Amino acid sequence: MKAGGGGDPGAGPMDARWVVWARRVSAVLAVLAVLSVSLTVAGTAIQLSVPEEWAPWPPTAPDHGAGLTFPLIGAFLIAHRPRLRLAWLMCAGGLGCAVNVMATGLQFAQASTGDLESAGWLRILAVVGWTAGGCTLGILMPLLSPDDHLPSRRWLPVAIGGVAATVIDGVRNIVRPTPPASTYRWPEVIPNPLAIEALAPYHTVLTGSLALLINACMVLAVLSLLVRLRHADSTARRQIAWPLSAFVIYAAFVLLGEDYWLPVTIWAGVIPVAIAFAVLRYRLYGIDTVIGRTVIATGLIAAVGAVYLGTGTLAGLLAAGYDQVAGLAAALATGVFFQPLRTRLRRLTDVMLYGEHGRPEELARRLAREAGETEPVNALAAVAAVVHDGLGVTGVLVEVGTAGLRVEMGAAGPDPRVVPLVWHGEPVGRMLVGPPGPRPFSTAHTERLIAAATPYVADVAHAVLMAADLQRSRERILSAREEERRRLRRDLHDGLGQALANMSMSLNMARLRLREAPTSADRMLRDLRGGMDSVSKEVRELVYGLRPPSLDDLGLAGAVGALAAEPGPPVEVEVEGETGDLPAAVEVAAYRIAQEALTNVRRHAEATRATVTLARSEHVLVVRVRDDGKGLPGHRRSGVGFASMRERAAELGGTCVITPAPATGTGTDIGTGPGTQVEAALPLP
Repeated sequence: MKAGGGGDPGAGPMDARWVVWARRVSAVLAVLAVLSVSLTVAGTAIQLSVPEEWAPWPPTAPDHGAGLTFPLIGAFLIAHRPRLRLAWLMCAGGLGCAVNVMATGLQFAQASTGDLESAGWLRILAVVGWTAGGCTLGILMPLLSPDDHLPSRRWLPVAIGGVAATVIDGVRNIVRPTPPASTYRWPEVIPNPLAIEALAPYHTVLTGSLALLINACMVLAVLSLLVRLRHADSTARRQIAWPLSAFVIYAAFVLLGEDYWLPVTIWAGVIPVAIAFAVLRYRLYGIDTVIGRTVIATGLIAAVGAVYLGTGTLAGLLAAGYDQVAGLAAALATGVFFQPLRTRLRRLTDVMLYGEHGRPEELARRLAREAGETEPVNALAAVAAVVHDGLGVTGVLVEVGTAGLRVEMGAAGPDPRVVPLVWHGEPVGRMLVGPPGPRPFSTAHTERLIAAATPYVADVAHAVLMAADLQRSRERILSAREEERRRLRRDLHDGLGQALANMSMSLNMARLRLREAPTSADRMLRDLRGGMDSVSKEVRELVYGLRPPSLDDLGLAGAVGALAAEPGPPVEVEVEGETGDLPAAVEVAAYRIAQEALTNVRRHAEATRATVTLARSEHVLVVRVRDDGKGLPGHRRSGVGFASMRERAAELGGTCVITPAPATGTGTDIGTGPGTQVEAALPLP
């Protein structure tokens, strides 16, 4: 239903009546708000102007703060939420407090001029205003904040009991018997025109009992906010935190007594602002930092003060006359407790405000479970979902490596925060975090959550990269195997097979001509012998391609020594450890890597010397080829030879790196040139 009027053809009589009613209510509320503030200001001015002997005590009261802010905030809330009972209670209670301030000022002003009868009636009016303000400020407001409803029907007796006790205490004050002059604070007793003198014997007991009951109901009303906080979700917790923090401080000052009426007065003016923040949900996450720092600061001050005082006292008793020793011991003890206590208080506030999301270690536990129970490819999406939920942001995007692998949960937005993913010093990707979502956390808590989540996301990103590398390696191995099979088939079919077929035909021809043309047969047999030599050579080449025979004849060290003896610059072979019982795959890989490296030395390095080192330890065989040649070019590209060496090492799970050679090796100086070093580490089973 539209509230507009003018030319809207859909507007009916109900719309027009609603508009008129809303305008009238707004006008009335504006008048009441201005009236309340005016009464409070005028009443305060009157109280300050009366003679000192007639000055009100305590000089300030919660009614001063409530009369100034409650009606204004209440009218503002009604303009946004007309059916909000909290707002109407604010206006009514604020007006009552304003009446109390004004009537109290007039009461003592009249009494100071000698008009005690008028002062007595004004005192009754002040009590009525106090009663209205007390019912709303101390009882109903905390019970109904922030959603305009009681936490449950079980809290209805607290509301009824608190309001009844406040009203009864107001009636008791209205019919108060004349107090004894000896206990009266002011020059003369202000008479009570409605006094019931028969209550004099019971007045003190009745006053104390009602005060105790009202304070108990006020404390229970504040506890209702704690009950709400315990059962609420993270967003509702931050909504409840605003009025909770305001009412806790207010109740604490009230219970401390009249000496603290000034902070009570100030804080009473803060309560409606806190309620407005909660009701309108305006920047709720701002309370996180306020409450967190307040709790931490208060706890630290109290605990550190207690530790300092206790340690100083104990040290003073044990080392009497050594004040400096006592002070030093107290300071040291305080320093020891400071950081652990601060950490515990911070965790306590995080859990209080955010519930299950308040513990970074819980987010880490969830990520560890997902990473451990899911395959790497699926784990990336799983941990992204956990981070998205744990941080409470609009979206999380995880990018792995530079190949374009990415997983997005939600929408990170156009300007996300970039968090680098680093695994043991190696960049493995990045995580893009979107802006806060419907349940935002404080900036400090978000930082703690991101710090807790990043290592696990980096672990999964690294696992994804390793899985992708493994898959590519498997594909290369399968491709190489199929290529090798195709080459063998071609060589066997087109080379060796064809040669054997020709030899078979030649044998048949020679057998037929042996008797008729021995000379021709002899020539054919000589040709056949040459063909057999060619076939034997091809067979040896095929066998050598599968596994160098020298490995079986000489072992790895001897085979590498045979490679070193080939024409070219002198090559020295160094062997560390036993190399006679190596796995066949490791032997072939080490031999091929050494062969390729020496080929590069002879063709491109322009070296005068080279050294090949075979170093075996318990779990790895290291093949190192160093030369004193011209070194690596400034802008080199990885050729086929370098790539084949790396792939052979990677097939066994090892590594192969090509770097400038150091000036000296493991014990032998091989020259003064810049040189090149190829080092492959091949793991042993």
